[in-house]
Amino acid sequence: MKSWVLEKQGKVETKPLIKKDIPITEVPKNKIRIKIKAAGICRTDLHVIEGDLPMRKNPVIPGHQIVGIVDKTGDGVTSFKTGDRAGAAWLYSSCGTCKFCTSGKENLCKDAKFTGWDVDGGYAEYIIIDQNFAYHLGENHSFDEQVPFMCAGITGYRGYRLADVKKGEKLGLFGFGPTASTVLQIAKAKGIDCFVVTRSEHNQTSAKELNADWVGSYTDKFPVKLDAAILYPPAGELVSSVLSLLSPGGRLILSPIYMSPIEIKNYTNLLWMERSIKSVANITRKDGKEFLKIADELKLKSRIELYKFDDIPEVLIKVAQGKINGTAVVELSF
Repeated sequence: MKSWVLEKQGKVETKPLIKKDIPITEVPKNKIRIKIKAAGICRTDLHVIEGDLPMRKNPVIPGHQIVGIVDKTGDGVTSFKTGDRAGAAWLYSSCGTCKFCTSGKENLCKDAKFTGWDVDGGYAEYIIIDQNFAYHLGENHSFDEQVPFMCAGITGYRGYRLADVKKGEKLGLFGFGPTASTVLQIAKAKGIDCFVVTRSEHNQTSAKELNADWVGSYTDKFPVKLDAAILYPPAGELVSSVLSLLSPGGRLILSPIYMSPIEIKNYTNLLWMERSIKSVANITRKDGKEFLKIADELKLKSRIELYKFDDIPEVLIKVAQGKINGTAVVELSF
């Protein structure tokens, strides 16, 4: 199968991926093989390729936003059949027996494996995955439109769940990319007031088009106190300013996988009165199943830019430079 392989980490500008033909393996028991129709490129891929995350498999095929059609099933598979629409996301597997896995927190499993990092991912024609870690895809979106759902969508939904906002409450979204866009649409459908802060005029326009209740920049006077907030940029210096906008009992959710140093100088004004901070770490299958059902029912909108498989090295550079409007989606038409 055609694939883009990482053997040595390096800056994407040096184009470290190598295009290779790799033999297609047989499908083991309880696993399915997905013929990939489209895959996404995001910043987590950059972290793997450039060395912000250590290599766990060498060589490895990056990519963890994967949608396609089941073309073969292994013995014992009952959840999928040939021809089903299926997707794979960041969480590839977990041990199933530790205290986290048995309490619904498999995202914290120390033996979890992640797609495109521990195992080969979506920059290829096929992926093989356990039937219990693949997702059924709805019919209300094209494959291309569903690609962002497999990363920004599911991860955004987890952050939304952790924020625990109810109908009539006020949610702040700080930073506005594909993840925040998904959360805004779900929250508005649930009757939650949404306040968006972003420096980008383009993203401000997008937030208004999705019916945000208020949109502004970080320098604008904020109009209300918030019941919850989600911070997307990895900018630790923003944490205190966002905390200052929370009502008593307010929840701040930190979405990045890494963040610059955080300093909170005033406990009484910023954390007291049961304000809390929690980080988002990976995803669970429950997050994925619930979100994909919601996405299908609400016909959520996704903003994408389409590219060809051979474009992947150049697209990675555009992602690194912040020149993608939404999610970069690679179509596999061969």
